[in-house]
Amino acid sequence: MKKIFPFLGLSVVLLSCDALTGEEIARLSINQVSTEGNLVVKEATLDLKKDDEIAVWSDMDLEYEGDVQLRFRLQVWKDGKQTGAFEIDPTEKRITLGEFKTTLMNKTEWTFSGKNSDIKIDEDGNYTLKAILVASDNSTLKVNKAEVFFKK
Repeated sequence: MKKIFPFLGLSVVLLSCDALTGEEIARLSINQVSTEGNLVVKEATLDLKKDDEIAVWSDMDLEYEGDVQLRFRLQVWKDGKQTGAFEIDPTEKRITLGEFKTTLMNKTEWTFSGKNSDIKIDEDGNYTLKAILVASDNSTLKVNKAEVFFKK
């Protein structure tokens, strides 16, 4: 009977994470840097209501040497018309979960999830969120995971 209690405690912690950070409503698994000749666009369509607050999160697993700059470029479409566009730097986080970063002899391995931004919905509608990942020129960059996800 004692062996069950640690698992119950873990379940309570995992359930409360959604209560603190919101419920995931969409995830864009991009996992590749876009270039001029190869755009890797992912999208999700959501029915949203006026005054909904959508948190924009990133989930990353990277390896590189030296420095690298990353940006997710996002577009917001409502009922088939583009209503906005913005960029987020996934490394600039308001909230960070599960971060592990090591740099040894100029090689960095970095894994994290983080809240980057918020979107406030102005009116009811069918919204499409589109995103690509762009990076500075660094031939050593290896993207194991690059995802944008949205929580409500």
